[in-house]
Amino acid sequence: MRRVMFTRIKSFHLAVCLLLFAFCSFTWAGTTGKLAGRVTDKQQQGLPGANVLLAGTTLGAVTDVDGYYTILNIPPGTYRVQFSFIGYGTVVVQNVLITSDNTKTINTDLAEEIVKGEEVVVVAQRPVVETNLTSSVATVTREDIEKLPVQELQDVVNLQAGVVEGHVRGGRIGEVQYQINGVTVNNSFNNSSTIRVDRSLLQEVQVISGTFDAEYGQAMSGVVNAVLKSGSDRLQWNAEVFASDYLFSNSKRLVDDRFKPFTQQNYQLSLSGPAFLPQTTFLLNGRRFVDNGYLVATRRFLPTDVADFQNKNFNPTGDNAEMPLGFNHEWSGLAKLSNRSLKNVELSYQALFNQIEGKRSNFAFRFNPDGATTQKTFSLVHGVDWTHTVSSRTFYNLNLRQNYFDYDDFVYADLFDPRYIQAGPPRSDDAYEFGTAVVQGVDFTRFKQRTNSYVAKGALTSQITREHLVKIGAEAQIAEVEFGAPGYIQAVLDTITGNQVLQAIVARPPKLPGISKYKPVTLAAYAQDQLEWKDLIVRAGVRFEYFDARSTVPSDLQNPANAIAGAPESVPKGTTTKTSFAPRLGVSYPITTTASVFFAYGHFYQFPALGQIFNNADYNILNELQAGAVSYGVLGNPDIKPERTTQYEFGYKQALTENLGLDVNMFYKDIRDLLGVEFISTYTNAEYARLTNVDFGNVLGFTIALDQRRVGIFSSSVDYTWQRAQGNSSDPRETATRAEAGEDPRPEQLPLNWDQQHTLNATLGASRPNNFSLSAIVRYGSGQPYTPSVLSFLVSNLERNSGRKPSFVLIDLRAEKFFKLAGMNLSLFARGFNLLDARFAFSGFVFSNTGSPDYSLNPAGDRGTLLNPLRYYAPRRVEVGLTINPSL
Repeated sequence: MRRVMFTRIKSFHLAVCLLLFAFCSFTWAGTTGKLAGRVTDKQQQGLPGANVLLAGTTLGAVTDVDGYYTILNIPPGTYRVQFSFIGYGTVVVQNVLITSDNTKTINTDLAEEIVKGEEVVVVAQRPVVETNLTSSVATVTREDIEKLPVQELQDVVNLQAGVVEGHVRGGRIGEVQYQINGVTVNNSFNNSSTIRVDRSLLQEVQVISGTFDAEYGQAMSGVVNAVLKSGSDRLQWNAEVFASDYLFSNSKRLVDDRFKPFTQQNYQLSLSGPAFLPQTTFLLNGRRFVDNGYLVATRRFLPTDVADFQNKNFNPTGDNAEMPLGFNHEWSGLAKLSNRSLKNVELSYQALFNQIEGKRSNFAFRFNPDGATTQKTFSLVHGVDWTHTVSSRTFYNLNLRQNYFDYDDFVYADLFDPRYIQAGPPRSDDAYEFGTAVVQGVDFTRFKQRTNSYVAKGALTSQITREHLVKIGAEAQIAEVEFGAPGYIQAVLDTITGNQVLQAIVARPPKLPGISKYKPVTLAAYAQDQLEWKDLIVRAGVRFEYFDARSTVPSDLQNPANAIAGAPESVPKGTTTKTSFAPRLGVSYPITTTASVFFAYGHFYQFPALGQIFNNADYNILNELQAGAVSYGVLGNPDIKPERTTQYEFGYKQALTENLGLDVNMFYKDIRDLLGVEFISTYTNAEYARLTNVDFGNVLGFTIALDQRRVGIFSSSVDYTWQRAQGNSSDPRETATRAEAGEDPRPEQLPLNWDQQHTLNATLGASRPNNFSLSAIVRYGSGQPYTPSVLSFLVSNLERNSGRKPSFVLIDLRAEKFFKLAGMNLSLFARGFNLLDARFAFSGFVFSNTGSPDYSLNPAGDRGTLLNPLRYYAPRRVEVGLTINPSL
């Protein structure tokens, strides 16, 4: 542990050193919005030299000779905009909503001043539809997030149209780029987010599921950009606490249905205000989250128990203590400092961290919980941002991030812990719980994964003319990725006794490799032009990407380990660098002030997850490969090309009334060069499998959305998505699995495992400011595919993914009441998740002979699975909490 902490400290110091270099080298953008428009007199003549100011900020502009103005680099949020001109009255527009990468247009006219100091106040209305968007973008503001029954960033993402369990518009898992304040936080090992972000930290969330701009890369399906809150100008603090438990309508499928109001606990404290330095603000946030799950393990057995399997005497010596079968205990926090002491410059530092200890629910260890592995995660995302507003029309940013992720999965941290040898491997017996419960031994799984990435990214943004907004930028990422088994427990032959004995082995490559380390480099550059006329908006750009795996592959794949006598020599050769050019184009044509059509087209490239291409990539394991030999698994391939998607999108937006908007999108994705498996024959006619770019697919679909903004106390939105996601395989290794089962390894396109053809999301709300808020989310999903099987000789070779699982309906609810007590703003809230306690398959599990998770046509053979409640989605959970927001 001390060594790990020392490594983290060294990494932090290195980040600071690289920061100094980054200030001279890189720029970035992507988390601010734009305000533009025209100031005229009552005769609609432009007023040159009028002042436009965002109240409470240093942002503003002066109109040009025709009365036009532009203000860039505005953080997302709600503002008061003040318009003034000598001899004319002042106009203040309130509730002006600015969102990232979007232009807000406000035109106003000023009247000649009759009474000195006269001020006209106008309340801006959020448009029902945004007619200047050129692709599908969902923007969720802080106010929206606070009202919804969600807890983390991923909950917000899953509510958006086209998103199904992390799959965006039919793509594979890992095809989404997660960014915080415009910089990637993806873990290169699996292309998932390094960090978990609580809803209390979010100022705005953008989910781009359509054709995204050239400034976004390393993604084929979508982009999630979360903008975090900043410190306040006056001292503020708030706290939130809640507790919850699971409430069951049917306890027969559950291990524990006793009422435990503190099964889940959350404690959160936030403090912000001016810091001790001039023009400096800070934000501190800390969170403690505990989730002990709804399944309970009983310690009947200890890992070191010795059962008499021959006589069916299992000899339990446990203390029968109860504990969570699975749990998740998390510490997380944010620290942010922002300094504006230099004119037109903002310098900020932020750090986000998660420290999580948990245990995945493993039903087999429900009576021997000490034998199951525990997972520990530490993640840190931190860095410095420099923002310089050169003028109201030009700004640039400097940025550096370190993304650190450390994950361990084992029972005992020490490989040489004597309990491994004393306990032995996990064993069960059909005479005890139908063979579904481990009665002695421990899980020998040992896995470690660490990613330490340095990211420099940037852009220069300039409004070069009234119509042209240009962005140019570059980014670099150097990732150090380590993963593998930190030692093995293996049965070896004792040369003295001739018996098999267990032994701890640090590593014995190539068959027992240790932890491998790789240091690939990713570079990118882009140029983007946004042209905005009254009747036409065009966003055009191109992105260049470069990837160097900095690894080796055999020079002759027919002699991969250079171990075949008489064959041509095969030596390790360096991988080649990979490059790609990705053009992007989006066009929006406003038909009227309340309607528009848009078209978007783009090429998107993504380098596969490093955990895939480097996994089992030591070809020396094949030095004993013979024809007809047992499988060595699928070998990695660091010389892989980037995967690619070509996407087309067409959309129509219309404000049906002043409070009701319609949004229709149609999309098609052609997906090529996905990771798949190829089979290679050696000079001795032996065969092995390795990853390469052979898989393919396509997605066709449309979305219809209606959004009714608040009328009186009520608001609502609903979106429906139909899509058809097809491909030759749902997983890169599926081809090898089919070949081993004697099936066609590369069939024609079939429905992908996550092909949910019908998805409906509805949000209903009722609220009165400073009084109460009530919101509900209703989600419907049609059944995803599965491969049927039958218990009859009359039918065979049923087509893969030709059946459909049952559909589901989920309802979540949030109710909140606001009140004041002793000068403090308080709110009491309750949230309900899976309110109807819907029973449907979790992670898509169904019995292949019925298509249902409830019953099997082979109950004797499946009786172990029928006992397992983990095949269902989590039951109803009710949460009660309190928020305190004092007025200081």
